[in-house]
Amino acid sequence: MFYDLKLVIEYHYDYPTDRARNMLRLMPARLAGLQEVQTAALVVTPRPDERHDLTDYFGTSASQVAWARPVSALRFEVTAKVERKEDPRAMDVSASLQTLPRELAQQASLAPVAPHHFTQPSARILRSPAITAFGQDCLIREMSTLEAIEAIGHALHREMEFDASATTVDTSATEAFTARRGVCQDFAHIMITALRGVGIPAGYVSGFLRTNPPPGQERLEGADAMHAWVRAWAGSEMGWVEFDPTNNQFAGTDYIVVGYGRDYADVAPVRGALRSMGGATTTQAVDVIPRP
Repeated sequence: MFYDLKLVIEYHYDYPTDRARNMLRLMPARLAGLQEVQTAALVVTPRPDERHDLTDYFGTSASQVAWARPVSALRFEVTAKVERKEDPRAMDVSASLQTLPRELAQQASLAPVAPHHFTQPSARILRSPAITAFGQDCLIREMSTLEAIEAIGHALHREMEFDASATTVDTSATEAFTARRGVCQDFAHIMITALRGVGIPAGYVSGFLRTNPPPGQERLEGADAMHAWVRAWAGSEMGWVEFDPTNNQFAGTDYIVVGYGRDYADVAPVRGALRSMGGATTTQAVDVIPRP
């Protein structure tokens, strides 16, 4: 699928900031064989006094921007043309749950894609006996790793209710799981916690999801969304697979990847600091438009 992508994030401050600095992870990723970026641009308004574009450890494109003068509003706009391809893996060639630990131990690498980075607690993923028990209850001894990933994703989707008002960006996976409510970030963090708890390496995916309007209704401009889902390692032959517990499905051609990380802290779209007073408002609009 070919897409025209547009993202606009705006911040408006009650009083001008004295200074501000942000790290932005908003650009679609270039993924060999899965996602190609034909053109992409990030425009920051007002123009920052400093800008440094880089690639982080896990391969995500990032931009560090800073202002040494007062600003009363910030606007980040991404435009891109992206091709998202079908995942060619159609068969389950994943390791069995019994052989996965041995295959993991044989991975003699600490490269960014190595599964070892995604087995232990991280900044936003802590051990949770309750979530681990939930994951274990989903498993059958004879399962393949891919079947286990899918079973935990399906069970979490049944158990949780999507509620945009139930959590904040700082809500922990345990808190959201206890409430059984949350948004895509919470669904992803809980599933990652469950998978790591049963021995399956898992990480966080930040990106965009194309949404479809109800039958007979026009598509609304800006109605698509930034989204989060899960990446799990299914053994040396199958490698990494992506599952979206919020929508109860494997990620397909409706999904555009921005970046991979251990959890949200590694791929937060906008992260930074400013010195100011008063409050702030923010708006976000996303368009993921298919094209011939």
